[in-house]
Amino acid sequence: MPRYFTDEHEWIDVEGDEATVGITDYAQEQLGDIVFVELPEVGTVLEAGKDAAVVESVKAASDVYAPIGGEVIEVNGSLEDEPALVNSSAEEDGWFFKLTLSDKSELEGLMDDKAYKSFLDGL
Repeated sequence: MPRYFTDEHEWIDVEGDEATVGITDYAQEQLGDIVFVELPEVGTVLEAGKDAAVVESVKAASDVYAPIGGEVIEVNGSLEDEPALVNSSAEEDGWFFKLTLSDKSELEGLMDDKAYKSFLDGL
C-alpha cells in the first residue's frame, strides 16, 4: 500500500479508491501532548488542501488539512476517548479519517517516503 506525505505533515495510505489519513510522527512531536481531536463528519466532502480536522495539544490548536479531495467514509472514533493515541501511534492506530478518492491525480503532488525524509532533513 503506497504511503504519501504532505508538507503540512499529514500522511495518506491509499488502497484502491480509498485512503486513510493521519498526521506524521514529526507533527505529533512538534505539537506535544495531544488533548483533543475534532474529526470531520462521515459524508463530508473534503477538498485537497482545505481544513479537515483540528488537533489540540497543550501547546496549541492546529488544523489538519485534507491531502487530497474525497468523501469521508469513516472516522477514528477511538481518538474522541483517547486523543493521546495520536502521540503513541501517529502513523498507525492514531489515524484520523478514511475517504474515497475523488481524483487520484491529486496524489501526484504529494511526497513519497524518501522525499518526505529529505523534506524533514531540510527543516
